[in-house]
Amino acid sequence: MRKQIVAGNWKMNNDLKASKKLAIQVAKKVKKSNLKGTKVIIAPTFVNLERVVKATKNAKIKVAAQNMHFEESGAYTGEVSAQMLKSIGVKTVILGHSERREYFSETDEMLAKKVNSALVNKMNVIFCFGEVLEDRKSGNQEKVVESQIKNALFHLKAEAFKNIVLAYEPVWAIGTGETATPEQAQDMHAFIRQTLTNKYGEELAESVSILYGGSCKPGNAKEIFSKKDVDGGLIGGAALNADDFLAIVTAF
Repeated sequence: MRKQIVAGNWKMNNDLKASKKLAIQVAKKVKKSNLKGTKVIIAPTFVNLERVVKATKNAKIKVAAQNMHFEESGAYTGEVSAQMLKSIGVKTVILGHSERREYFSETDEMLAKKVNSALVNKMNVIFCFGEVLEDRKSGNQEKVVESQIKNALFHLKAEAFKNIVLAYEPVWAIGTGETATPEQAQDMHAFIRQTLTNKYGEELAESVSILYGGSCKPGNAKEIFSKKDVDGGLIGGAALNADDFLAIVTAF
């Protein structure tokens, strides 16, 4: 049975005080809601990771990093390795986010190395991918998504996917004025699952959780999460408000 997951990506928001406050608020609300079967993850900035880990030590939420380097150590100023993250209690990392691809020129080849490093270090990966507006309007969305998945992940053995969660981001539906419908989300998630089936077989494909990352909010989460192949969400802006985030978490 696939895991239901809601992950909050805080991006470059919240100083230490705000991060601790939000983390504690989310932890308390999750505990009070007595959730069953839904995994909750929050991803603060690097500088606040350790303090948030400590603040949520006994909570029913996990803390993830927003990125990491593929090397173990070396002359990579400003970068962070998998071992560094593990040393402070972080065992999950978001890789391939659309903003990393767009603003920091991360390629599929680079992301394949990052995935390898994370898995070698026994970390869990939330792997992101998705098409931009131009791809959607030209009808190339499936080709783009298939290429991103194949280039970064299809060198892996089947057992590696026990530690990988996929996150589909329709970049064209984030801050563009365009809106992705629940049906469009389902269609792409079904395509992604079929792509996995073609490579690794149906049993593996049905075991991998696929999150939706396209402006998921309290008002649309329930309908999106009701779709057969949508297993949760990677939440951006709405994750910065504890009440909004919890409303999405409980949308299942």
